[in-house]
Amino acid sequence: MAQINRTCVVGAGSIGSLFASHLATVAESTVLTRRQEHADTLNRLGLRVSGKSDLKSQITASMDPTDLGDVDLVIIATKASAVEASARHLAGHFPNAAVMTVQNGMGCEEVVARFGDWPIISAVTFMSGIRHSDSHVEYELDTATWMGPWAGGTADYALVEQVEKLINDSGLKARAFQDLLPAQWSKLIFNAVVNSVAALTDLPHVKAFAERERFQDLGHLVFAAMDEGKRVAAARGVELFEDPWQMNVEATSHGQSGNEEYAHAPSMLEDVRARRLTEIDWITGAIVREAEKAGIGAPINASLYRLVKGKESSWSFNDPHKRKA
Repeated sequence: MAQINRTCVVGAGSIGSLFASHLATVAESTVLTRRQEHADTLNRLGLRVSGKSDLKSQITASMDPTDLGDVDLVIIATKASAVEASARHLAGHFPNAAVMTVQNGMGCEEVVARFGDWPIISAVTFMSGIRHSDSHVEYELDTATWMGPWAGGTADYALVEQVEKLINDSGLKARAFQDLLPAQWSKLIFNAVVNSVAALTDLPHVKAFAERERFQDLGHLVFAAMDEGKRVAAARGVELFEDPWQMNVEATSHGQSGNEEYAHAPSMLEDVRARRLTEIDWITGAIVREAEKAGIGAPINASLYRLVKGKESSWSFNDPHKRKA
């Protein structure tokens, strides 16, 4: 692949905005939006980043991929539930581009591949941000994006290394893997449990997720669910890159000094608070499906999955305008 000079980020939420704004410092950065108002705001004001970075980037944005011309790299940064619609919108466009998926969970690469023969890079990201407006995002956690060639496609490791360098040069953090699956599973298990428990308890990811001294401590549930996820990974022949429980312990210890406490709100907690459908099918649901493929049970993760689905159902049930007679 030639040098990456033009990029397109699909979906400018918090993660997409962080990618688009930083990549604009090393390449021409475009954004494919869902709303015309969003595109107009980005074209007029650009993207401002505060927090871990302090920058203002010029962005070209549109709802129509035809308006953006050809690009070398597409990053699909939507929620997993929006990937199919996004990939369908991209079909027939950007024939010379590589496509990178950065969703929570597993399975989005197969969805993208149905709509084009782009080389596909699998990625999972640990960075996070707070989206204050269409033109302003706060860079909250400056942790890395892990990436590797999707095993079902044509991307090679040299391409992944090129994207890794571009992202690192932009001021974000990236790490390339020849085989992403062990790292992807580590993130999947961590994410499935932390997101599900946060969605059900209305707690952000705080130190309670790692506490196991007393009978009532939440950490017992988190540990058991993650341990179950590790057994599923082993049954599927995956040797994890990192221990999800240790990832949880380290994350909840992050930034604590005195009375200050780390309290990151996972994406599914934000969805539940806004009464939006969550990504549960792609995250915890993926562990349940992988357990079924392996012929083993995953009752804790299955219970978390069903409880979150029940939470989603309660919104229409308790809404007199949506509840059926």
